Amino acid sequence: MSIYKTQAGREMSLKLYDAQLKKLDYLCKDVYVHTRFGRTHVIETGNLSGEPLLVFHGGNSTTAYNLLMYKFLLKHFHIYAVDIIGHPGKSDEVNLSPRNYDYGNWASDVITALGFDKIACIGTSFGGGVLAKLMCTAPEKVKKSVLIVPSGINNAFPISTVKMMIPLLKYKLTKKEKYIKETVLFMAIKEEIIDKDTLDMVKDSFDHVKTKVGMPSNVSEQLMQQCKAPTLIMAGEKDCLFPAKKVLQRAKRIIPNHTTHLLEGCGHMHRMTEREKNMIVDFFNV
Repeated sequence: MSIYKTQAGREMSLKLYDAQLKKLDYLCKDVYVHTRFGRTHVIETGNLSGEPLLVFHGGNSTTAYNLLMYKFLLKHFHIYAVDIIGHPGKSDEVNLSPRNYDYGNWASDVITALGFDKIACIGTSFGGGVLAKLMCTAPEKVKKSVLIVPSGINNAFPISTVKMMIPLLKYKLTKKEKYIKETVLFMAIKEEIIDKDTLDMVKDSFDHVKTKVGMPSNVSEQLMQQCKAPTLIMAGEKDCLFPAKKVLQRAKRIIPNHTTHLLEGCGHMHRMTEREKNMIVDFFNV
């Protein structure tokens, strides 16, 4: 069953994917690998003489948009940016359960198929949850990990998502862009974060993709304890989905080798300061 609402919608979504990828101004190579769950598409890009880094994007979003948001990584690392299976992009349209550890097993298969025994990883939002599941299912394959506003650590019941439904419904009825902005504002907090690329991605997701509401569930403390990889967890102070107060508190308890950082005043969608970008680069390079 397709993850897109229509075939025309799928084509428009992939057109935006390619257009946003082009904006990176980096050579991007398409790599396809096989996993037990289906064929997976990976973008190989960045600094090809740098340290390999596996990148997981957010849910109902794309790896192309994610690379635009974290473009600073491309200068430093040999990037393998994966299209999460069952989400917008060029991987197979196979729906995995966010409640078990299928995503962790899938990510483990991707690492093996790319030819690595272990690799540094970074995941944002839904992708952070995928990485958390990987840390539980194949801890020996994770060299270092960075989890940014991640699901899967301590998910809150998002009251704000209920409020988001009102402008979203207005958008679906009227197709007026102002209602998209209102919807995104619940996650972004600050209007300046909603740039054209973000607006294009969110609009595409609402218009053409069958939205996935379920986020990767909270991982088991017992399983996570087995992952000794150095891990940096960054959570948004005002994140309506995964609030820092809850996420960082549990992360400190369940992740053995942790460093935590509060994204002050930030919602779920955010822009990192130069200091925070350098913190990530330095964390991987030490």
